[in-house]
Amino acid sequence: MFTLTEVASLNDIQPTYRILKPWWDVFMDYLGIVMLMLAIFSGTMQLTKDQVVCLPILEQTPEGAGESAIGEQAAPLMAKRPPDSIGPTIPFPQSGTFGQPQPTGVRTKLDFQQYVFVNQMCYHVALPWYSKYFPYLALIHTIVLMVSSNFWFKYPKTSSKIEHFVSILGKCFESPWTTKALSETACEDSEENKLRLAGASSLLKHLSTSSEEGSPNQSAPMLTKSGVTFSAEKLVSEVPAMTILDKKDGEQAKALFEKVRKFRAHVEDSDLIYRLYAIQTVIKTVKFILILCYTMTFVASIDFDHVCEPEIKHLTGYSKFHCTHNMAFMIKKLLVSYIALICVYGVICIYTLFWLFRRPLKEYSFEKVREESSFSDIPDVKNDFAFLLHMVDQYDQLYSKRFGVFLSEVSENKLREISLNHEWTFEKLRQHVTRNLQEKLELHLFMLSGVPDAVFDLTDLEILKLELIPEARITAKISQMINLQELHFYHCPAKVEQTAFIFLRDHLRCLHVKFTDVAEIPSWVYLLKNLRELYLVGNLNSENNKMIGLESLRDLRHLNILHLKSNLTKIPTNITDLSPHLIKLVIHNDGTKLLVLNSLKKIMNLAELELLNCELERIPHAIFSLNNLQELDLKSNNIRTIEEIISFQHLKRLSCLKLWHNKIITIPLSISHVKSLESLFLSHNKLESLPSSLFTLLKLRYLDVSHNSIVVIPPEAGFLQNLQHFAITGNKVEVVPKQLLKCNKLRTLCLGHNCISSIPEKIGQLSQLTHLELKGNCLDRLPAQLGQCCLLRRGCLIVEDHLFDSLPMEVKESINQESSVSFPNGCKCLSDGR
Repeated sequence: MFTLTEVASLNDIQPTYRILKPWWDVFMDYLGIVMLMLAIFSGTMQLTKDQVVCLPILEQTPEGAGESAIGEQAAPLMAKRPPDSIGPTIPFPQSGTFGQPQPTGVRTKLDFQQYVFVNQMCYHVALPWYSKYFPYLALIHTIVLMVSSNFWFKYPKTSSKIEHFVSILGKCFESPWTTKALSETACEDSEENKLRLAGASSLLKHLSTSSEEGSPNQSAPMLTKSGVTFSAEKLVSEVPAMTILDKKDGEQAKALFEKVRKFRAHVEDSDLIYRLYAIQTVIKTVKFILILCYTMTFVASIDFDHVCEPEIKHLTGYSKFHCTHNMAFMIKKLLVSYIALICVYGVICIYTLFWLFRRPLKEYSFEKVREESSFSDIPDVKNDFAFLLHMVDQYDQLYSKRFGVFLSEVSENKLREISLNHEWTFEKLRQHVTRNLQEKLELHLFMLSGVPDAVFDLTDLEILKLELIPEARITAKISQMINLQELHFYHCPAKVEQTAFIFLRDHLRCLHVKFTDVAEIPSWVYLLKNLRELYLVGNLNSENNKMIGLESLRDLRHLNILHLKSNLTKIPTNITDLSPHLIKLVIHNDGTKLLVLNSLKKIMNLAELELLNCELERIPHAIFSLNNLQELDLKSNNIRTIEEIISFQHLKRLSCLKLWHNKIITIPLSISHVKSLESLFLSHNKLESLPSSLFTLLKLRYLDVSHNSIVVIPPEAGFLQNLQHFAITGNKVEVVPKQLLKCNKLRTLCLGHNCISSIPEKIGQLSQLTHLELKGNCLDRLPAQLGQCCLLRRGCLIVEDHLFDSLPMEVKESINQESSVSFPNGCKCLSDGR
């Protein structure tokens, strides 16, 4: 037999699950325990004291008087029974007494055993089955009800979710961040914050009136017309100072946000918990109706007196017995009590069903929490997540309120901001500030959760780079950074407060934006009226070209340089909005073929054009309409012929032409018509010769034909008296013509990696030579006249060591000495084209 404790354990749940037990479930649990105790008590009484006592019923026959006499004769015999005998004894009269007929029964001396036998037979024959099995039925019914009440806690597919939910809910309830967030919410409407709001409004007004366009009447329409929305979050000056959380508490809160996000995604997909709870409630209700129906039917059959006809007359001599059931009264009272408990249990089940179906429990709204707090972005939830929160509300609504804090992105952003500002102090940021090649102060922040507030205290910063920062927010404090000229956003969708935008609109000069999709470009970028340079790197293919036009470039009225690194198939038409003031356009196409360039014709003031890696096969004709073009770069295309170069003669201002990294085989003779050229880059092509007409370009100062297949340097090279840089590295040149050394203005001469066997002694005539590359040739010595190149130093003489050692000692000493003269190009080895 099992104990009460063992059976009651079926109703046990983990203590933490009690927050999911509404009052009706708790009440039903206690009713179940009472019914369980009643069933066990009834069973115990039945096993120990339940019995039937029977006496024979004498048949009324004509010989009844004789039998009575026999009874009287038997009375003395019965009186002489031993005192330890139990129960009545059937009188069996002596034969021949008073001359009466003999009894038909079997005479035996086992009178006590016969009574025991009769009692047992009548217990099973005469008693109703419900009187005998009521305790066991009550026990089984109670166990079924207990199991049904808590099955959703035990079923594997729901118990795991419930356990996870309860664990997260408890941590959210106890988290210091929850207390802090709710306490700050309570303080937001204080008088102090209202004063701060007034101060921030004054600052906004002041910055608006100090902008270039002057009056608010002009700036406000611009913002409204463009449809640009700025960050809806409060200004920095509005937000009360936040207490710094302990680092451990902050990390735990961050982990909770992530757990809540993943749990929500996992649980909102189904309504299994809700359906299982509804099914188990329906089962309990049906069970209640079933128990009540048959119990009410059988309760009337329980009685104290019973007539028993066990068909054992051949053993006892009697066919009927009058029996009494000693536990009938007790069982009837217990059964009535059980029915009363079942009725109460059933009423609660019906109420539970009413609660389940009268309102949509698969939807949960945090509207009340949103109204009472500043976290207006707390989302409504659905399915099992919503049902669990409804159950928690029946326990204590404060749990849901605290849990909602961890569903708010605003709350998460505040936590990140606090942790970020705690980690990235002003001193730490100052250590990360560097000077770039232009000697400008630069700060690069990479993969942070946001922009630390202390960044805006670096008032001397000139360049700010933000990379992979998902929640970058530019606050009004940026107005302190009066030296800031350049901003970089690399995969960083920045939100800008309106006050900050006004400052950037008036002061920012250069902006770099790197993105994956064009929609990630902040809309306020198109309103920076004083912007000079804009660099866009990302996907701007033909399908998305229209998206660029959503925000007109017309307001960028001072933009001079536009750099697009993308995969365009045509030049966006809205670039023509910049035509009056655009000076430089760079399109780096990453190998995508640029097909349509007609829009170029409209950018009449363009001075520099770079079409890089655009898979061009010829020089685009649209370029020939750019009369103000000064520099053209067609690097890394697929150009094989440049016969159209004669058309460049109409571009009177063209001074620099870069056709490097293509597949050009020959230089046409018509190149001589481009008289204005000063720099020509033809490296990394397939040239085999240089036409003599090339050297009629007397203005040429920079010529790079390195990494081709050129065999001969024409003697006409000596005509280029203004040539300062000549590079023919990586070709097949065998002889250096003496005429080349007549170019007295040469500063850089790159002859490396050819087949040159000797250097003319006239190289000493190059008095301005500062860089000489001879490495990788077939030289066996160097001319001693190198000593006459007074500006040449060892660091800029690229040659094998053994060749340098072959020079006379005085020449080596002259070349090795430190230079006290500074040159425009220094001794820097120019690597362009190599």
